[in-house]
Amino acid sequence: MLKSRTDAAWFETGRRDLGALLSDHLHCERKAAENALSLVRRYPGSAALVARLTRLAHEETSHLVQVAALLEERGLALRTDTPNHYARGLLALVRGNEPGRRVDALLCAALIEARSHERLSLLAEGFARSGDAELGDIYTALASAEDRHAELYVELAREGAREDVDARLDELAAREAEILAAVPQGSRVHSSR
Repeated sequence: MLKSRTDAAWFETGRRDLGALLSDHLHCERKAAENALSLVRRYPGSAALVARLTRLAHEETSHLVQVAALLEERGLALRTDTPNHYARGLLALVRGNEPGRRVDALLCAALIEARSHERLSLLAEGFARSGDAELGDIYTALASAEDRHAELYVELAREGAREDVDARLDELAAREAEILAAVPQGSRVHSSR
């Protein structure tokens, strides 16, 4: 679904400041749970959406707890959340009127989850290679969850849609790659490279 691939060097940039990376990841998990619950609030008439996204929000919250535990185990303080220009740029593409708004909100969430899957997979591989088996194992499991979440959001976007969801996903994915490329580098899940 993604139109660009992250350079393997992103891992080294990200791990330079593990406290910043883990803090950013914790805030990403929180925002993912909040987004799922926001969609539940906005679209309560879809029983399938409500059931699936409340479970997803629960899983995202459990990931938040895992990342908080990692920070504590490693003696790293949680840092203040800073604006996520990547997610903001992507969510700015959501159309303002229904039914396009629902489709776009779900597809943008899918793209964020897909990019997170790619990035967490790179973290899993990088930490395993560098000898940090604990982080490698944790990020392997978290990456797998992000992949499932991306697929779920696309499935929900297709349900009841009156438009070509795949064409819209393709269009949004092209923009996602452009937005990501414009974001500064740093120890963040959604930094450039």
